[in-house]
Amino acid sequence: MSIHIMGSVAFDRILSYKGDINDLLLKDKFNTLSILMLIDRIEEKQGGTAANIAYNLAMLQEKPHIYTCVGYDFAASYEKKLQALQINLDGVRTLEKELTACCHAVADSKGNLINCFCPAAMNTPCDADRLNVAKAGDYGIVSPGNAEDMGKFPKLFKEKGIPYIYDPGQQIPAVSKENHIAGIDGAEILIGNDYEIALISERTGLSKDELLSRANYVVSTLGEGGCLISQKGKADIAVPAPKIKGLVDPTGAGDSLRAGLLKGLTMGFDVETGIKMGSVCSAFCIEEYGTQEHSFDIEGYRARYQENYGPCPL
Repeated sequence: MSIHIMGSVAFDRILSYKGDINDLLLKDKFNTLSILMLIDRIEEKQGGTAANIAYNLAMLQEKPHIYTCVGYDFAASYEKKLQALQINLDGVRTLEKELTACCHAVADSKGNLINCFCPAAMNTPCDADRLNVAKAGDYGIVSPGNAEDMGKFPKLFKEKGIPYIYDPGQQIPAVSKENHIAGIDGAEILIGNDYEIALISERTGLSKDELLSRANYVVSTLGEGGCLISQKGKADIAVPAPKIKGLVDPTGAGDSLRAGLLKGLTMGFDVETGIKMGSVCSAFCIEEYGTQEHSFDIEGYRARYQENYGPCPL
């Protein structure tokens, strides 16, 4: 059984500013904005939704397939790292004249954040024909990535009889209403944070009950409030967030959760168990700075699960 992840691969360049960005803004001069920030530190991290999910799955002893489009800078180090984790990159298309998608983020001492995201190679769809390796019994996820791919992969998964998670996330505004509805229709799970689920309802014109008539489950992630699992005709199930040693960086927690959920589903567990498995992954993630800086082994994972939810199913 294989797991197929359609989504993004990106570089995150994080710039740290010791001051307060608001102090640089002259409120009556917005028509001629010109700002200089003296950056204290810059770090480049490897990220992207598909790669983050795959990274966590690798620690859960899976060898997932990624489907995305990258640039010429991917091969230098990022490709080697993913290959060393035995992540299958046959579905990754490389454009020799483009850069890999990149996010530049300026973070100040007050928690203010300015993000500049360039899709670059991700503007181009991947080679969806590479999904021909997928077979019945596999599992898929449509995570934020190229908008055309996000419209295409649900159809391909359904044609192959592969259950999948629909997770449009940050790309909700970029995907058409019709493609959102087609992606939700027949999905095993529609997942997003509570704001994203509300935005999907607004974008599609579908109430939560109507969403539940199209997807088998709707999962709302609530940060430190845990997760809420909804299924048509049944009472909602609340899954509490696990205990953490300390919150360092919440970025990537959602991708980590999806990895554990996918692992649970491919092992035949129910959605509640899968969410608990994913929540443990996310706890490891948010205790480190960056989306792929945490690590765990199976024994450490089992102990963390046991501490929060009882006997570990792994």
